[in-house]
Amino acid sequence: MKLYYAPGACSLAAHIMLNETGLPHELVQVNLKEKKTADGRDYTAINPRGAVPALEVSPGVVLTQNVAVLTYIGQQSDNKAFHPTPDTIEFYRLLEAVGFCEDVHSAIGALFAPDVPDVTREKLLVLIKRRLTQVEAQLASGTNSYLLPVGFTQADALMAVILNWTGPLKIDISAYPKAVALRDSVFGRPAAQKALKEEGLI
Repeated sequence: MKLYYAPGACSLAAHIMLNETGLPHELVQVNLKEKKTADGRDYTAINPRGAVPALEVSPGVVLTQNVAVLTYIGQQSDNKAFHPTPDTIEFYRLLEAVGFCEDVHSAIGALFAPDVPDVTREKLLVLIKRRLTQVEAQLASGTNSYLLPVGFTQADALMAVILNWTGPLKIDISAYPKAVALRDSVFGRPAAQKALKEEGLI
């Protein structure tokens, strides 16, 4: 497999999961502004939407979108938490959790856009507060520190990456201690530390 990524972007979740599963893979860095790979190729020829992650699962066969990429990686592993049996409620709960992460992604990630007007920023901060409150409530309703009863999954990796963006965006999330603990727990995992090093982030 070949993962197309941008350092610190949501593709970091797929990178973490590839390390967690131990699946063999290559890494290809993408410049999202120029839509070029590190070796100068046109990235839109690989993913026409120009976003990361993209996962080449076999020559010329590319998956995009976190819900597909993270599910695919999990299905290739031998960890039952990462690949619940299809057509079971556990499988759909995992998809639901990844979809919820994308709701949070849309809210927080929007602040990375250049020159966000103050009025738009204020509206986004209201939405972000609502999403973070939902994250905190979901974590509080569980019996562990993760989004799902089975423990750590792809959804936690993605949520941690998204929550980590609050640092550079200067969004204070100290009012959401369970969300902070989830982020810190995920980034303390060896697979996440390895991914951060491989992306040049630590």
